[in-house]
Amino acid sequence: MNAFTDMQDLLQDFLTEAGELLDDVDQKLVELEHNAGDKNLLNTIFRGFHTIKGGAGFLDAAAMVELCHRTENLFDQLRSEKLALTPEMLDVILAATGEVKRMMGEMAGQAAPQGAPGALLDALDICLKGEVYVKPPGQAPAPPGQAPAAAGQVPVPAARPAEQAGEGPDWAALLGAIDGSAGDAPGPDSDVAANHDEPARAEPDAAPQGFSANTAEAAPAMTFSAAEPARAGKPAAEPKAAGGKDGTLRVDTQRFDQILNLSGEIGLTKNRLNCLRTDLVRGERNADTLKTLELVLGTLDTLVSDLQSAVMKARMQPVGRVFQKYNRLARDVARTLGKDVDLIIEGAETEVDKTILEELNDPLVHLVRNSVDHGLETPAERVAAGKPARGTIRLSARQAGDHIVIEITDDGRGMRADFIREKAIQKGLISPDEANTLDERQSLNLIFLPGFSTKTEISSVSGRGVGMDVVRTNIQRLKGRIDLSSDPGEGSRITIFLPLTLAILPVLMMKQGGQTYAMPLNAVREIVNIEAQQLQSVAGSPNLVVRGEVLPVFELADLLSKPKAGDSLVGVVATSGDRGYVLAVDSFVGQDEVMIKPLEGVKPKGVAGATLSGEGVLVLVLEMHELLQDRI
Repeated sequence: MNAFTDMQDLLQDFLTEAGELLDDVDQKLVELEHNAGDKNLLNTIFRGFHTIKGGAGFLDAAAMVELCHRTENLFDQLRSEKLALTPEMLDVILAATGEVKRMMGEMAGQAAPQGAPGALLDALDICLKGEVYVKPPGQAPAPPGQAPAAAGQVPVPAARPAEQAGEGPDWAALLGAIDGSAGDAPGPDSDVAANHDEPARAEPDAAPQGFSANTAEAAPAMTFSAAEPARAGKPAAEPKAAGGKDGTLRVDTQRFDQILNLSGEIGLTKNRLNCLRTDLVRGERNADTLKTLELVLGTLDTLVSDLQSAVMKARMQPVGRVFQKYNRLARDVARTLGKDVDLIIEGAETEVDKTILEELNDPLVHLVRNSVDHGLETPAERVAAGKPARGTIRLSARQAGDHIVIEITDDGRGMRADFIREKAIQKGLISPDEANTLDERQSLNLIFLPGFSTKTEISSVSGRGVGMDVVRTNIQRLKGRIDLSSDPGEGSRITIFLPLTLAILPVLMMKQGGQTYAMPLNAVREIVNIEAQQLQSVAGSPNLVVRGEVLPVFELADLLSKPKAGDSLVGVVATSGDRGYVLAVDSFVGQDEVMIKPLEGVKPKGVAGATLSGEGVLVLVLEMHELLQDRI
């Protein structure tokens, strides 16, 4: 038992508050690189680190206090203009924030944090002395013949003339000790996996506000190997609830007061209903009693709807809490690739259900990295094309009805549909005949196929052909969809449509073999009648022409391996990914909004969960993407 287990409540409060502060510090550090003279930014960063240091001191986390103190001293020198910020100095600072995150992960696992590597502490001391290597303008990210450093690592700079003469620090040796991993080590992007092509997905947050021993979504600019003797063979403590999600939720007090007031009113209405029930049992069934009952039931319906809405709003969190992590991510990837990028975030105040926000992190990590890697050109290429040397990526969010729309746009090279089709044919993902039938939108969507990549060589950032298929799969699992558009030479736009919440799901109710089923309404296009003479056989399978489009027809009974009583007469025209299809069922009931519950201890194929209809009948909610796997 240690001090952290004795102060669990204080520890959780510290991790939550410090986590938000450190995310904000990372974001402002990236802003500071482009606004080095901004005193307000420096003061905010200084205060953030000072607050974290104070909390760590209260919890007796001596190693974190020491690291924060040295980094804080460096910020103080920058504030007083005794030092000037350089990219290499910022790499050291970001490495320090990464170590603070690592320490928080250990603290979340009820362990005292291990000290920072000596090489990092030495690097901070050297920066404090002003002995910082300044890379000449236009220098390549890595010397010829040297593999680029992995994302999250800083290239080792060449020694200055004074150092070659034996004066000053040996930066190559120093940074080599800090970054002991080889340049071909995989970065945090899911496009790269060690020794195999399975996606190495970012680890979920192990502690409140995104702290774990392996913060893949915001890798530090310098990584640390086991070369440090004091740390070798001493694994970091597992974070609490490793692999789980953050179980905390910050709710505005006004929203909580609203929930409390509605609960009180529902209680009063319940008491009124009990009195009316007593009157009805006594035989008082006159017009006034029945009218009062109808009014009270109407009031209860309104109150329950308002309470449901208030609870849903309480679960809503601003997307900025996730978006702010990507400033550093974009900066780290750009540094690795020798590019310059501005990540502009818009609509950070847009709110979405916390569950969706957590699941959205992995897809956005992929997309931001890919925009920097595949989308943006190098500074030299951009200048040659008449563009600013610094590229721009815009990450925005907005609410549209009951959906949230997230867009990632860049002003890079864009995507060519013909080039993508050619690459897909070369990799054997589609046949030439299939390629000839694809329009521009369908051709762009080929990048979502497993194994697709336009890279001819595997790098630390991309090239293995896993990643974009994972993105689409994750978005579909959230009941959303993803669209692509591109102007060659001008840039690309990726648009993600997601429901605001997964707790209440609009569905289409239908019947098959006497059982009621439901499917998410956002995938449904229309309902059509199916007549035998309208069906056409293509490659031995039934198809139906709907508004000029030939769509495959699938019997729900066949998909569920259930016996059919006769021919299905109703077709649900729906989409899965970018492919349309017709689902043949016996009949449809209508649409409804339901709360899905998982089936305890069992997971039938193609069933996402269950709910109850208004009549109290069990309804199975279908997972159509799983049912149609390998069929379209």
